[in-house]
Amino acid sequence: MRHEQSASVREHALAAELVRRVEEEHRLAREARSVSAALGRHRITQCREDNAEALRAMVARHGWPTSEMVGEPASTAALMILLHASDLGFQLACRDRIAEAVADGTCPAVHHAYIADHCAVELGQPQFYGTRINARTLHPYPIRHPGTVDERRRDVGLGPLGDHLRALRGGLGATGEL
Repeated sequence: MRHEQSASVREHALAAELVRRVEEEHRLAREARSVSAALGRHRITQCREDNAEALRAMVARHGWPTSEMVGEPASTAALMILLHASDLGFQLACRDRIAEAVADGTCPAVHHAYIADHCAVELGQPQFYGTRINARTLHPYPIRHPGTVDERRRDVGLGPLGDHLRALRGGLGATGEL
């Protein structure tokens, strides 16, 4: 019983830390609009580096923060931190841990879709689910077997790629920026 309580307290603390870190990055992104571009980029880059180091330590000590371990919001926060990390080796290692967690039912399949696509694009390979969109062209990076991408997306809980692209492009302002 005592071990279960300490594990619960630890998992709650991990969850709070992950969510706090992502909220801090979002706050810095909002503030970046009111400071010089260089200063805003520096603050966000530093925050992302700090977040990645904290996540690396968490993963080394506790394993991937699955939805079962820390709850879905915190597990999603961990994924966001991972996607913004600059260390592809760390991302690849976590991709494999996330795949195991999905297979065990302790993490949403969509988490693996996002990190798998991210890693594939970073490695110069076609993505599987079409989650990575080129910000300049608003077209997805190359997709492996594009004719069946919507089936794969549906299998992980994502809507059709065409719907996503229409919504993304429809959100553009007159300046062409999101």
